Amino acid sequence: MKNIKFLFNRSEITAGTRGSSLGPDALKIVAWKQGKTIFGDYPFSDIKTENQLLNIHPKHQFAKRIEGLIAVYKDVSQQIQETIANQQFPLLLSADHGSAGGTIAGIKAAFPDKRLGVIWVDAHGDLHSPYTTPSGNMHGMPLSTALNDNNTECQRNQLPKETSDLWEELKSVGFKGAKVAPEYLIFIGVRDVEEEEIAIMNRLNLRNYTVEEVKDKGAATIVSEINHHLADCDIIYVSFDVDSMDPIETSHGTGTPVPNGLGVAETKAILKGLVANPKLVCFEVVEINPCLDEKTNKMAETAFEILEEVITTIENK
Repeated sequence: MKNIKFLFNRSEITAGTRGSSLGPDALKIVAWKQGKTIFGDYPFSDIKTENQLLNIHPKHQFAKRIEGLIAVYKDVSQQIQETIANQQFPLLLSADHGSAGGTIAGIKAAFPDKRLGVIWVDAHGDLHSPYTTPSGNMHGMPLSTALNDNNTECQRNQLPKETSDLWEELKSVGFKGAKVAPEYLIFIGVRDVEEEEIAIMNRLNLRNYTVEEVKDKGAATIVSEINHHLADCDIIYVSFDVDSMDPIETSHGTGTPVPNGLGVAETKAILKGLVANPKLVCFEVVEINPCLDEKTNKMAETAFEILEEVITTIENK
């Protein structure tokens, strides 16, 4: 599956800050400024957004704009399935991370009998549900839909029936039930989590390669260990949130930057190593926000540099 197809997903209804919908096009600006034709070299399609919901007050306190997210999940899932069915490799350039659960649903729907491994390169765990969320922002919930786990052991919110029904509908888009088993979910760089997320990580024994561990072991060892850990998986998806990187080295051009992150060089080395795995069936880049970038468009420039190397690695497999 070397026939790459770009899927541009400008949905930003799940984040707490505005501007990530401009992220995919910020990458295009970088390419144009550098005279690169990468976005003309491959076919592409656009995911339908529901960003008009940002113009009205959210109806659901603990699952903000969930009605729109259901629609986004459906379109993402469907386009993932169609892309894979056409023997193409879906490479998503997405705004906020909330719709990545739809990506996972689409992959699992395309390969219902395959064991899926998910590698989540991110500063955040994204393991909340409407029952545990402190903010109601759904960019913190995509992995709960993938795991089909509400973490009600840590419940803090009482949900209206309409909200709980919509949440169950969201979790069922594309593929009902769990899309990934806990033992096949790997985190890299997660360092900003709430107590409810810590609890579910401990309960499910989720593996997180901390920034310190990455720096201590080196990229090659991390990649080798992850490939060994996911050896029983048939297919693999890598989700790369740019906030996994250290904002001092990159910029604060992302919705929720967190200090003490991964270096650019080690991020590049890890991602190149991971996408070289022949089991990879999908790659996604999320959370570039040029509106928050104090260095003009530095985050997009860094992400584009990484993206070019990822694509070269995919094409050369």
